[in-house]
Amino acid sequence: MKTNILITLFIVSSFCTKMYTQASYSTLVATETEFTNALKNAKPGSEIVLKNGEWKNAQLLAIANGTKESPIIITAQTDGEVIFTGNSSLTIAGKHLIINGLWFKNGIPTSKSVISFRKDSKNFANNCRVTNCTISNYNPTDVTFQTHWVDLWGKNNRVDHCNFTGKTNIGSTLVVWLKGDEHTENNHQIDHNFFGFRPDLGENGGETIRIGTSTNSLKSSKTTVAYNTFKQCNGEIEIISNKSCDNIFNSNLFLESEGTLTLRHGNNALVENNVFIGNNKPRTGGIRIINKGHIVQNNFLIGLTGDDYRAPIVFMNGVPNSPLNRYHQVEDVLVQNNTIINCGTIVIGAGKDSEKSLAPINSSFVNNLVSNTNGKQLLDLNDANAKITFEGNIGETTAEINSDYFTKAAIEWQLLKSLPMPTANNTALTVSNYNKQSPSTDICNTTRTNLVAGAFNLNNQKIPSAILSKSGPLSWKPTVAIPTNNKPTTNIATVKPGVGTLEKAIKNAAAGSTLTLESGTYFLKNSVQLKKSIHIIGVHKDSVFIKANAKLEKPLSYLFRVQENCNFNLENVTLSGQHNKLVKYAIVSPNENEKAPYTLTISNCIFRNFKNKNGGSIFKAYVGTFANEITIKNSLFEDSYRGLNLSYEKGTTGNYNAGSVSLEYCVFKNMEQFAVSYTKAGNYFVNKGGKLSINHCIFSKVYDTEKGYILKNSGIDTVEITNSIFEKSYNLKTPFKLAAANHSVKNTLIYTCGTPKISGMASKAHIYTKNPKWEDAKHYIPNKKSILLKANNGIENIGVYLGSE
Repeated sequence: MKTNILITLFIVSSFCTKMYTQASYSTLVATETEFTNALKNAKPGSEIVLKNGEWKNAQLLAIANGTKESPIIITAQTDGEVIFTGNSSLTIAGKHLIINGLWFKNGIPTSKSVISFRKDSKNFANNCRVTNCTISNYNPTDVTFQTHWVDLWGKNNRVDHCNFTGKTNIGSTLVVWLKGDEHTENNHQIDHNFFGFRPDLGENGGETIRIGTSTNSLKSSKTTVAYNTFKQCNGEIEIISNKSCDNIFNSNLFLESEGTLTLRHGNNALVENNVFIGNNKPRTGGIRIINKGHIVQNNFLIGLTGDDYRAPIVFMNGVPNSPLNRYHQVEDVLVQNNTIINCGTIVIGAGKDSEKSLAPINSSFVNNLVSNTNGKQLLDLNDANAKITFEGNIGETTAEINSDYFTKAAIEWQLLKSLPMPTANNTALTVSNYNKQSPSTDICNTTRTNLVAGAFNLNNQKIPSAILSKSGPLSWKPTVAIPTNNKPTTNIATVKPGVGTLEKAIKNAAAGSTLTLESGTYFLKNSVQLKKSIHIIGVHKDSVFIKANAKLEKPLSYLFRVQENCNFNLENVTLSGQHNKLVKYAIVSPNENEKAPYTLTISNCIFRNFKNKNGGSIFKAYVGTFANEITIKNSLFEDSYRGLNLSYEKGTTGNYNAGSVSLEYCVFKNMEQFAVSYTKAGNYFVNKGGKLSINHCIFSKVYDTEKGYILKNSGIDTVEITNSIFEKSYNLKTPFKLAAANHSVKNTLIYTCGTPKISGMASKAHIYTKNPKWEDAKHYIPNKKSILLKANNGIENIGVYLGSE
């Protein structure tokens, strides 16, 4: 069994807390410079001791090579009394380094990572360990700035007995990366950590742990997450987001956390011996299942109130020919011997709609014990086409039970330190369908002499290891204040579809509010001026539509206007310009010469049918306006006249309309003119700046004329085009021009789109001109003969997919 191997692994890899006693010689350092010099002279067995006190704005770079027998140890003089503050960070690279006893406290980071197991793509960590440390309330002033507290790269690294509490901004707390063979099958261990309070962000990007990405989700990670505590980790629906293969989640405690352990992408996860305690707190959830080959067994779930995607056990529906970032069909999944008490309803086929039409298949739900004295139904078969075998399941409830799925029984319980356990008198729990996949032990690792339904042997007298195990620092206990401010929203409200309902909700919302839109169409009676920061999020972009009311006498010039000093965040909606009198713009900047900055963030949206040829475009920036950032991810722009237009500045002072325009995992197709026009007027050197970033984007049938340009970037200082595809603009001669020192295009495919003009100090690398050969052109899935899939072609995840949810 994988469990026995796992337990042995942790015993063998254990070290005593005061690891510096192993050192052959020790050096005490008090400054960053002294640390760097000591590390240069370090040899296997060396110890570098950081002096107690505050280390402010320290950027420690720990690159060294120890050995398995004699690691190099970097430790606090006294555990917990070396305090890193301000913009401090730690970068680890090399082999066999141990970091012990540090506290990153109340900092204000400006870089992406607080602790990174990589310096760059060629220098990363293997066989290294961070232990007995804490990161608490270490957040940027801007909660929309994405950071990670720990980025795990390399192989065979361990993060253990640490405390991570109080992350309030966007970005996963801990990320395991699989970009490149050096980081796959990594065998990382994340164990005995305490993951503390994290507030609800109201959007994606708040995972506590993420292992992989959708792009690399079919790669094997073999990461073990065990004996950790997750308490009030409420950042988003995915507490843990599994996005790779062959990972183990064992003996973790989830306490009052508003989300689920989500098997979002990837295959063959083992989820066993975990304990989920909701204490009847709102939105607390269990385990959500997507993809294939998973085993979910010996888990104990109690008092979880979540439903639908936050149900105690959720089998999702899949998408036909799903790209990596969507929902693969649930297949060959085994859910067995779990105990579920007073939770929400188990859901089979969650998310079923016109897109997610594939029910789970070839899966089993066997020997589970479900007891609901709260009156809840045990099971919601949301998709009757599900091919799941139900055997040996016992249900205790006052509600009706379908005998095809559960055998109804009255259970005799006894309390073991407030935990309900089935007594020895429950002969009805004995099941006969024992097979080679049935677990040989129960959740407490006690041998099963008789196979009974549920996670526990009858008359069990042991507490599960998930509850008993010590999480967090062993030698010291950090006192961490739970953050009460710096929250991304001040109010969350649900809006129903209809005429004028969205305008009314925006008018009544407080600044910084999140408006959640239910499925349906929202008809605007007037253009909406956003005079305060607002976050609009739909339940799903394919079921939430925003458009002009068909009965308007006068056409709308625009749907939304972002005013000065406002942040507009739009997510999971479809905006349409279709009307008997065409809407000119989807979104516009403040009015002319309103110079105070604003920010626009768009994620997972669709824009279509903005066909007004009288100067129209999907987005327009007016003269004299300025966006700090325009960031667009995972979005589709199609069947429209123009895309993003930031080109109205004139004169000689070098004005431009945005500090940066970033497009990632976006698709522009069937655009009559440009996808992006982002230019600077006059003398470019008078007012330097401007950055256009294009990454993992696809441009298909855009500005298909001889004089067309897909991208216009005149005068912009920095232009970076990477991992992208330009195709099927057959008549076009030049898709874009690059000329400045900070202009580059690399790892990009250009097919039947003319030839880009690269001159001056601009750079190019890995440009391909072959047919991408789509198997599914709608979703940009390459066929088996595509150059995008050929080995050793130098292409690094070129823009095939539409991004990650």
